[in-house]
Amino acid sequence: MSDYTQLAANITVLALDVDGVMTDGTIVYADSGEEIKAFNVKDGLGLTLLQNNGIDVVIITGRSSEVVSRRAQELGIETVIQGREDKRMALTELMTQRQLTPAQVAYMGDDLPDLGALQLAGLGACPADAVQAIRDAADWVGTHQGGQGVIREFAEMLLRARGDWDSILARYHI
Repeated sequence: MSDYTQLAANITVLALDVDGVMTDGTIVYADSGEEIKAFNVKDGLGLTLLQNNGIDVVIITGRSSEVVSRRAQELGIETVIQGREDKRMALTELMTQRQLTPAQVAYMGDDLPDLGALQLAGLGACPADAVQAIRDAADWVGTHQGGQGVIREFAEMLLRARGDWDSILARYHI
């Protein structure tokens, strides 16, 4: 087992950035002023599988967006922390509220505002297209880019590390 796989076995909470992780980082504004984001459906299933297998998912983002609230609601993600530029502080507060140790928390981010939270978490992860400083600090670097399946890739790794993957697959076999 690799170091990150050993770290993954203890994770009970996955905290995620949005832009550049749950999305490819593109922000589109319609003429009406409405914000448009694209989310990957495979990432969505990965998040649902995590939640169905005892890993709570939390969103921590520096921006505030109705689109993020809607996506979180669709996925059953109850804790959504928006408008928090200091993501390390937001994660620290969450850990204190829930009495979590760093070893129980994974964090995935892609850019400099994520660095403190990524370093605080027991398992720091990032997409393949994260900035170099994040890739250097991460315990796990995905092969997929943000918004293109990296969350699903990470979810499968976490579930395999916990020994849950085979039973998940068995539910989908005929």
